[in-house]
Amino acid sequence: MSFNIAVAGKGGTGKTSVTTMVIRYLMKKGAGPILAVDADPNANLGESLGLDIKQTLGSIIASFNDEKINIPAGVTKEAYLDFKINEAVVEAKGLDLVTMGRGEGPDCYCYPNVILRKFADTLSGNYPYMVMDNEAGMEHLSRRTTQNVDELLLISDHSVKGVRTIARIRELVAELKLEVKRQSVLINMVPDGLDPMVAQEMSRLGIEATATIPLDEEVYQYDIKLKPLLDLPDSSRAVQAVDNLMTKLLGVKGGK
Repeated sequence: MSFNIAVAGKGGTGKTSVTTMVIRYLMKKGAGPILAVDADPNANLGESLGLDIKQTLGSIIASFNDEKINIPAGVTKEAYLDFKINEAVVEAKGLDLVTMGRGEGPDCYCYPNVILRKFADTLSGNYPYMVMDNEAGMEHLSRRTTQNVDELLLISDHSVKGVRTIARIRELVAELKLEVKRQSVLINMVPDGLDPMVAQEMSRLGIEATATIPLDEEVYQYDIKLKPLLDLPDSSRAVQAVDNLMTKLLGVKGGK
C-alpha cells in the first residue's frame, strides 16, 4: 500500500519547491521507488526534479481525440489509450514522474484530472510513496483529484493571504469529506521568524504551523539558474527544515 503525500496551497507559495524537497528527502532515505505526480496544468515539477517531460496526459488525450489513430485490430479504444498514457511516465533512478499537463481545450482540465486520478490510483500500488504536487488554489480538491491522502501538506507563504487560503482549503476538505488522514501546515519562505501580522491571523483562524521553512537564497539561486532542486546541498536551510519536518511526520517510514 502506497503512502500518499499531497501538497496544496495558493499560487506562489513554493509548493513545487517543497514537493521536490520532500521527494529529495525520501530518495536520500532510500524510500523509493517514488511516484511523483504533477497535477498542476502549469506543469513545472519535472524541471524542478531535473527530468525532461516529452508527453503529458493532457497532450496524449488531446492528440488521441484530434487525430484519426489506427488502433490495432482486437484492441479497444480504451485499452489503446491506457497503453499510450503509460508512455507519459518518465522514469529515473528511484523515481518515476507522471505529468497532467493541459486539458482538452482552453481552460478545460476535467477529463485529464479524471484520467490522472485513475492512472495514479492504478500506479500507486507499485510504489512505497506517491507525492503529488497540486495546482494553485482549491480546484483539485473540488474535482476530487486529491483524495485518499495520508499526509496533506498545506503550504502558505509568509503572508496573511496565504494563511487565509490554508483556512479555506481546510474547510473544503471537511466539506467534501475527503479521505485525508492528517494535515500539516507549512509556512514557507519565512525571513526571520513569523511576522506579528501573520501570527495574529493564524491565531484568529485557529491555525498552527507544523513547521516554518526559512527564506533560502540557495533555493532562489537554483531556481534562477534552472538547476534541479534535487541537487540542493544538505547545508541548505530550506532542505534542513523539510528534512526535519519529514522525519517528524514519517518517523521510521522515511528510513531504510
